[in-house]
Amino acid sequence: MKLEDFKNIYFVGIGGIGMSAIARYFHSIGKNVYGYDRTSTKLTGELMEEGIKITFKDDLDTIPNDFLVKENTLVVFTPAIPKDHQQLSYFRLNAFTIMKRSQVLGLLSNDLHGVGIAGTHGKTTVSTITAHIFKTSQLGCNAFLGGISRNYQSNLLLTKDSPWVILEADEFDRSFLQLHPKIALITSMDADHLDIYGDKSELEKSFHEYASQIKKNGILVYKKGLRIENIEAKNYTYSLNDIADFYARNLNLVEGFYEFDLVHPTGVFEKLKFSYPGKINVENAIGACSVAVLAGVKEDEIRAALSSFEGVRRRFDYQIREDKLVFIDDYAHHPKELKESILSVRDIYPNKKITGVFQPHLYTRTRDFADGFAERLSLLDEVILLDIYPARELPIEGVNSDMIMKNITVPVNRCTKNDLIDLLKEKELEVLLTLGAGDIDKLVEPIKNMLIEK
Repeated sequence: MKLEDFKNIYFVGIGGIGMSAIARYFHSIGKNVYGYDRTSTKLTGELMEEGIKITFKDDLDTIPNDFLVKENTLVVFTPAIPKDHQQLSYFRLNAFTIMKRSQVLGLLSNDLHGVGIAGTHGKTTVSTITAHIFKTSQLGCNAFLGGISRNYQSNLLLTKDSPWVILEADEFDRSFLQLHPKIALITSMDADHLDIYGDKSELEKSFHEYASQIKKNGILVYKKGLRIENIEAKNYTYSLNDIADFYARNLNLVEGFYEFDLVHPTGVFEKLKFSYPGKINVENAIGACSVAVLAGVKEDEIRAALSSFEGVRRRFDYQIREDKLVFIDDYAHHPKELKESILSVRDIYPNKKITGVFQPHLYTRTRDFADGFAERLSLLDEVILLDIYPARELPIEGVNSDMIMKNITVPVNRCTKNDLIDLLKEKELEVLLTLGAGDIDKLVEPIKNMLIEK
């Protein structure tokens, strides 16, 4: 089966960040693209502005007639779609060609030089930095990203003649096992998605399997300290502070941004200036630079790319940056991510009060990491805790935000989304963080507007 044989591509869950990148790709090469998603979002609005049609009703009558001809239609779905979804059930019952998003990504990338960025944390930022470095270099690249690059206002990058493709390799549902990269980078293997894996050891097995799928004569790059290797590939380590194959030295914070020397296997790139704030993002940049160096990107190209990188939507994403008030939105939704995000803000604003609004994501994740969430949120000066965003999950009896709240050691308010704006109006804010992977992003613009008016 060849993807080019299909005239029509129907996406069930088109508004997902990974799904939308593939939808944009097929639209760009002239395929008829249509899709379903549960709710309208900023991203679905952008897709529609680009000419992609979307329905928000799970109804067979909303599927165009052209897409009901199974010989001409490929159906792509995300594992987050419930099993009782009417449209997807119809396609299955009528023997349409149906593929997971990850399978399509594997087919699209298999004949190219794939760079697969994996890890339970940081993969979106690392892959977006990597894509920007490649895109602005002589190598060029295509990229399917898990976030919206602020440099390109998209999660899809295309370079017609480049053999390179940057891929965010997602461990959820073992999706990354569809990929066979030339270069693989692994940022972390912390316990997560235990509803899928059961325990951390099963998660780690999946990462080892991913590393084993690197193409012959390929390269594995991983954060120093991870217990992983591929004996048939060239192995390299990277780190922020520890001596590794790639690491930073002379790290200095200058007016909110970091400068550093990048030590690499054949020398040093001195005084690189990174235009994206946060110490954790320096580590992400080192990972991206390690891949770029190994692929043959030149020092001056790396230097220019780091200084021009504008960031990723919802990753340490400044909304207001003034002397008296700072507002940052961040996707952090795991205890380790919360720690790194909060401490990065502390480094930049050591003498300011930091207030965090956190929306827990998933009942299972809250159940598994409630104590960790409480410990990390206690690094803030003040916490506002929202209800759990369920995403694909049904409620679990006894699991709610109170499990986190009871162990937080700093002042904390429980609040609904509807009451958040009014609560924030009453507070004297210096640095405000919104944190979480749910629909808290829909509150960012209203919060920003309120703060500007105030």
